[in-house]
Amino acid sequence: MRTGSGRVERIALSAPVASFYGELMAALERVDVPVEISTLPSEVPDPIRFPDDLVHATYDPAAVTRFWRALLAVEAVLREHRGRFSGKAPPVQLWWGTLDLTTTRFSGRPVEPPPDAGVITRVGGDEEHFSGGFWPGDEWTPYAAFFAYMYPRPVGIESSSGWSEDRGEFLLPYDDVRGSDNPRGTLLGFLDYAFERGWSSDPAAALRR
Repeated sequence: MRTGSGRVERIALSAPVASFYGELMAALERVDVPVEISTLPSEVPDPIRFPDDLVHATYDPAAVTRFWRALLAVEAVLREHRGRFSGKAPPVQLWWGTLDLTTTRFSGRPVEPPPDAGVITRVGGDEEHFSGGFWPGDEWTPYAAFFAYMYPRPVGIESSSGWSEDRGEFLLPYDDVRGSDNPRGTLLGFLDYAFERGWSSDPAAALRR
């Protein structure tokens, strides 16, 4: 890590989580960048606080490098998709919870989150938006895939090609894109199709869920 003043600290990416967390916090202190964070992971089953996590102790540098290279390639296409939109669209973001790389387009139309919404939906679901991106999979979708959805969910969207009712969004397996003759074009086509199917819907008919 390098600070604005030019100070540099290097720590090895190593396991277990508790050791890495301690080394990272100590390094930030040494460069006068004290940080306070929530130490409880989000959006993972059976979370363990970082200082106490001696369970997750596997680190595969080769696999991590391959994943990093995949993220770089995907991010370039997501930036291209984002650049085609003239409205509000933040930079491509990597989310810590499910580790998904996402591009988002906002319509500017406010949405009232449902009363029982969790904190993520209350904070991030107060405006109509389209999101598309990539994630490495989870216990419900045990394979890497590209996804796209419109929030709130438009009426009738489930009849669209590529829609997964189980996930409530469009899905395209990563291997399908990787094995295509034109991976970039395949991914852009997927995102454009999902966007057109969601964005063109009548906002007044959207399901406010």
